[in-house]
Amino acid sequence: MSELIAGSFLAPDELKLLQLGGALSRCDCRGVVLYLCGELGMGKTTFSRGVITGFGHRGAVKSPTYTLVEPYEFSGVDVYHFDLYRLGDPEELEYMGIRDYFTPRSLCLIEWPVRGQGVLQRADIELTLNLAGMGRELVWRALSERGAALARAWSDLI
Repeated sequence: MSELIAGSFLAPDELKLLQLGGALSRCDCRGVVLYLCGELGMGKTTFSRGVITGFGHRGAVKSPTYTLVEPYEFSGVDVYHFDLYRLGDPEELEYMGIRDYFTPRSLCLIEWPVRGQGVLQRADIELTLNLAGMGRELVWRALSERGAALARAWSDLI
């Protein structure tokens, strides 16, 4: 996958990580697949929580580690939060009907996408969270025209 544009954001604390996710929710995210990469404890679920609460969800946002996916429906967009950490074999995604989640009105947030290689739809944006002092650095790469448009809009809000 070749990147079209790339950049990074710093999140010195959890609040900023939530705010960065919230800013993404103020952009047109429909039809986007976003891969969330990084080691355990880097904040992938926290970032996802920021996106989901940014759309207006008021309940708990739990990691779908055991269920593989948690759906959230909003006016105009469906958000699917995947956590593939415990996925045994990428073929399991076929049995759960993974392709049905990738629609023109969905935003798919996928933690641990490497575990679904060969079955997952290509990412529009790949976001990697790394340790940066006590905070995190979010390094993103837009991998499609749709991802590049979203990245530009998101960057304008930061």
